[in-house]
Amino acid sequence: MASNKADLAVPRGETPQIFIALGANIPSAAGPPDVTLEAALAALGERGVQIRKVSSFRRTDAWPDPSDPPFINAVAGIETDLQPVALLGLLHEVETSFGRKRSVPNAPRSLDLDLIDYRGRVMQGAVDLPHPRMTVRRFVLEPLAEVAPGWRHPVTGLSVEALLAALS
Repeated sequence: MASNKADLAVPRGETPQIFIALGANIPSAAGPPDVTLEAALAALGERGVQIRKVSSFRRTDAWPDPSDPPFINAVAGIETDLQPVALLGLLHEVETSFGRKRSVPNAPRSLDLDLIDYRGRVMQGAVDLPHPRMTVRRFVLEPLAEVAPGWRHPVTGLSVEALLAALS
């Protein structure tokens, strides 16, 4: 499994304010899912996205079909000058470069990059912010709590810890 990146330097007292969720459950040209996530973070960095903090990588069961290969999931706190629509376009470009095929929803995939929060903005349309299903996804909330303890949902005001507790 890939190394824990939670120790990436973030200035004291500062928490990244843009968060992306990463996941993969089938190999890409880069290698197995954990290697793919590492390579995707590097690819984002090469495209000008500053990777500020990354959670540990977690193995989670595939959903909705647990017989599919398990996922490796993480959350990264990033910084970029790109606005949400342009950032989402870049995330999709990186997914495609790692062999992502958009077929049926929830199908196995070589890379999934989701924009889950962009500085607390609330948007609907070309980009839905915060990510509309993040509050029911333990595989997003647990790594988010690792990189941004105390983070609050921009709509409900609930902390990531309270959102996790509601899943139990």
